[in-house]
Amino acid sequence: MENFIVSARKYRPTTFDSVVGQLSITSTLKNAIKSNHLAQAFLFCGPRGVGKTTCARILAKTINCFNVTENIEACNECESCKAFDEGHSLNIHELDGASNNSVDDIRSLIDQVRFAPQIGTHKVYIIDEVHMLSQAAFNAFLKTLEEPPKHAIFILATTEKHKIIPTILSRCQIFDFNRIQIEDIATHLQHIATNENVDTEEDGLHIIAQKADGALRDALSMFDQIVSFSGGSITYKDVIDNLNILDYDYYFRVTDAIINKKVPESLLIFNEILNNGFDGHNFINGLAEHFRNLLVCLDEQTVSLLEVGANIKEKYAAQAKATKLADLIKSLAITNEADTKYKGSKNQRLLVEVMLMQLCALGNELTEKKNSIINLVIGNKPPQKVTPKPNYPTPERVQQTVEEPKNQPQATQQTPVVKKAVSLKPKVGLNFTDNISINAAPKEEKKNVTASGIEVTPENRPTENFTPEQFAERWKAFKGILEDKGKSNLASIFEVIPEIENDTIKILVENRALEDEFKAQQSDFIDFIRLELSNFNIQVTTEINKEVTNKKAYTPQEKFTKMSEKNPTLKELVKKLDMDVGYA
Repeated sequence: MENFIVSARKYRPTTFDSVVGQLSITSTLKNAIKSNHLAQAFLFCGPRGVGKTTCARILAKTINCFNVTENIEACNECESCKAFDEGHSLNIHELDGASNNSVDDIRSLIDQVRFAPQIGTHKVYIIDEVHMLSQAAFNAFLKTLEEPPKHAIFILATTEKHKIIPTILSRCQIFDFNRIQIEDIATHLQHIATNENVDTEEDGLHIIAQKADGALRDALSMFDQIVSFSGGSITYKDVIDNLNILDYDYYFRVTDAIINKKVPESLLIFNEILNNGFDGHNFINGLAEHFRNLLVCLDEQTVSLLEVGANIKEKYAAQAKATKLADLIKSLAITNEADTKYKGSKNQRLLVEVMLMQLCALGNELTEKKNSIINLVIGNKPPQKVTPKPNYPTPERVQQTVEEPKNQPQATQQTPVVKKAVSLKPKVGLNFTDNISINAAPKEEKKNVTASGIEVTPENRPTENFTPEQFAERWKAFKGILEDKGKSNLASIFEVIPEIENDTIKILVENRALEDEFKAQQSDFIDFIRLELSNFNIQVTTEINKEVTNKKAYTPQEKFTKMSEKNPTLKELVKKLDMDVGYA
């Protein structure tokens, strides 16, 4: 019976050109050999199964080859190459740092370094898993690593570069090996399958490459496992069954249910996934990856980031047309939140089901907002709750108001004007919170007309006389407007009708805070009262009412004054300590 050799050993690269996915590193090493600029120590670091030890062996074999080719590769025919291939070369020494990590092991290595090679030009020492050496072993190795004999070259390999002390790093040329790309792994697997007469499906090879996570050795191990399972062929179904991988079809079905807002269907699919023995956490991560793939399919420039087979790529492109960018971004946020909360959740199934319901609810809010914006643009207002409002006059603010002296002579009217009876029926809307749409059509400028029917212009500003009863009526009307707008605090100022002297309204307020609040609305009040009373000589002044007792303290000064009235010793304490109590 013929001995079986696993693919990871049988198809291990023997030349620089056969190394998969590390072109920049192999090119650098070949140029160094060609120009004879080899360092005395190299450090190869990177994830598992990316070719660190393989490149170290190829480098050791090539620099000892007697007939290096024009492409800077070993000839495989000379005595040195044959000794290396047969495994008894005296110029190449491999040491496992995990099992030879003591000071004595390093001392034994240093003793061997002194002897020159019998055949060839260099002695190469490959130390794998070098990060496992003890601190004392590292320190014992420093001097030899920095100044070795001319014939000695050290190649250190590790998966955990951060565990190596800085003094070792400073003595080595460092090469960082990258994870091998999915496409490169799939192509290499296809090459091996052709040599082994194995029938394959492209999608199945891509699944193996994705599962390997950038490690070619892992991909070759899974390749052998599936060939043994399927009996000489690799299909997509065989791969997902044997490697316990959730089928792409589940994610496409769940996404279709989410797009169509079918909550029950999405929950049933998830239940089917659980019944097949898959973990909910894997489903969350896989669904997030699915949304990411749909996202990159929305733009032709990012389609190249999709690392799947041709058939699967067509399905992604078709489903991406039914999705929206905003929904996909929100979906990724929801799945990411579920991923972070999964391990700490006491009811993990419910967490995933809530996530699916949130995903199905996406778009409803966006649709409602979109409809409201469209209605605003075309002029169709959505139905609003109707609340009864007091029947108070609300005239529009005067757009141009010019302050004039109180004793201005009354403007002469060119044409007789028929005075109308004063009515409290609202004629013009005075709205402090009108929404302005930049898309709305421009409105015609409305004319300012007083309650008595006189049109107000810069040349014609009426100054009619009015009675205290008429003023009181308008005063209460403006108070009602403030209450209707929810400004009850400001409306409290209008509880008492003030006196008018020489067309000047003197308004008393309780404190400075109310005074500032009123001044913010003072122009609205002046416009309102002038239009309603047809008198543009009206002025307004405010003053804090000092006679108000038991009023609430608002400012720091008022608070301190009120406290000092109850406890007079506070003033003496403030003076002695030179304290600042917030006086303006």
